[in-house]
Amino acid sequence: MSDGKIAIFDTTLRDGEQVPGCKLNTSEKIQLALLLEELGVDIIEAGFPISSPGDFESVKEISKVIKNASVCGLSRAVEKDIQTAAEALKFAKRPRIHTGIGTSDFHIKSKFNSTRDEILQRAVQCVKWAKNYVDDVEFYAEDAGRTENAYLARVVEAVIAAGATVVNIPDTTGYCLPHQYGEKIAYLVNNVPNIDKATISCHCHNDLGLATANSIAGIINGARQIECTINGLGERAGNTSLEEVVMIIRQHKDMGFYTNVNPKQLNPLSRRVSDTMRMPVQANKAIVGSNAFSHSSGIHQDGFLKDAQTYEIINPEDVGADSSKIVLTARSGRSALAYRFQKLGFQFNRNDVDVLYKEFLDVADLKKEVDDADLSNLAKTYQSKIVAVN
Repeated sequence: MSDGKIAIFDTTLRDGEQVPGCKLNTSEKIQLALLLEELGVDIIEAGFPISSPGDFESVKEISKVIKNASVCGLSRAVEKDIQTAAEALKFAKRPRIHTGIGTSDFHIKSKFNSTRDEILQRAVQCVKWAKNYVDDVEFYAEDAGRTENAYLARVVEAVIAAGATVVNIPDTTGYCLPHQYGEKIAYLVNNVPNIDKATISCHCHNDLGLATANSIAGIINGARQIECTINGLGERAGNTSLEEVVMIIRQHKDMGFYTNVNPKQLNPLSRRVSDTMRMPVQANKAIVGSNAFSHSSGIHQDGFLKDAQTYEIINPEDVGADSSKIVLTARSGRSALAYRFQKLGFQFNRNDVDVLYKEFLDVADLKKEVDDADLSNLAKTYQSKIVAVN
């Protein structure tokens, strides 16, 4: 577990597409897959081939055009699923079949009406089936977040022995707290004898807003793959956000981790995914939200203008965002106002700004945001008054 490389497994085209209204056609999926490869992700989960003819076609066509990343197809622990995934992936240069089954008692009893021993046997069998078609087999223990650790360790040991190269430990319902998820990964590292033969993967959902935190806790405790989506898209409240984990790893170099993702492409790809999947990005979304690098409070603006690092830990250009913005509202101060006037080509001294600030506040109290046209009108009116007095 000493290697600090974290593999980025992108499932925007599979789990992200499960968001109502975000359905993609094959052409759109191919375009996004090529951009994901350019971004530098290691694995692209292209779809769930058995689910529909369209998804099968998308996985097949993506497999033809992706040159460097692994292309992955999802399946249940069903032989026909696995055969169909293998067929869809036959053109892939680095094919991966992602198969598995629920392992929590909630799933075993309520979903499958089965027993732990029977589920263990089905887990081993699905990996063996997949291994007949590809070398790279990832096993998911669905609802691992609520699976008893000792049983989960038994399942993981057995599927690795059967040939799994990656073991996915999903917090399917987003239930775990970060320390609980981290302890679960650490338990597997310390209690599965053959764990060194496979990569541990984190697949965390965001039902309690903890997907990113749980994924980071996972890699700190021994996982070396994070499953995530652009903009955090995904079932229900979404998945781990790719841009968030990538930048956490990049900003906290003391953790000793790195990825192959090019951060300068994060914002452009975020916008492309948002437009293609017709899913707006919330304004205050970390890294890629429209307000991620905006400053409207006077205290913040003053500090930022003196030294950007007082309120920004990331240079917006480093993540492909537009430059930082000073947004003028009724909460803004004199330094921000003077800065914006200067940007518009008006040179005012301190006394001028003091006078203009009072007039600015009158406008700001009437509007949510004071724009450049408002400022130009204020400046020109003030200048004309000075000329008239003189």
